[in-house]
Amino acid sequence: MKQRSSEMALRVFLQRSLSASAKALSAPVPFSLSSAVYKNATPVWRLSTAAYYRCGIHAATLSRPLSTSSASSVIFNVQDDEDFQERVTNSATPVIVDFHAEWCGPCKMLAPRLEKLVGQQNGKVVMAKVDIDDHTDLALQYQVSAVPTVMAVKDGKVVDKFVGLKEEDQLEAFVKKLLC
Repeated sequence: MKQRSSEMALRVFLQRSLSASAKALSAPVPFSLSSAVYKNATPVWRLSTAAYYRCGIHAATLSRPLSTSSASSVIFNVQDDEDFQERVTNSATPVIVDFHAEWCGPCKMLAPRLEKLVGQQNGKVVMAKVDIDDHTDLALQYQVSAVPTVMAVKDGKVVDKFVGLKEEDQLEAFVKKLLC
């Protein structure tokens, strides 16, 4: 029984690790859960490089940071109301606020486009990501009735807003308008 729970824990850990790594790398990671279960259920952090290869995992994949772009320093997830107040409302830098949800398909399509544009601005604008399921009070406060909703905040005030998907050129115009 104890062996089974150790094997299950290893499977869940590997599944989550590989899922996060695959999303970050935007490439599928070849992996079979059945090949990851070892006789003694060795914890994954103690596996040798050879063991990773037996699982079909390159060892560097699991130790690679989740984001390799420079945009990660200007894109952040809002943690709570105080964090929003400090990093968005009181920000000297213009902020694009992306109200989204994990279950929202259009949100998943819009986010990478926005992140790319923000990353290209070299710190002239930052992006705050607000999950409406985690921060319903913020969503209500800013009258978010549908996702994705994107707001441009400058000097603590909402200066522009759109709901839904937009084309690349419309997104560029939205960001440029915020910088003027």
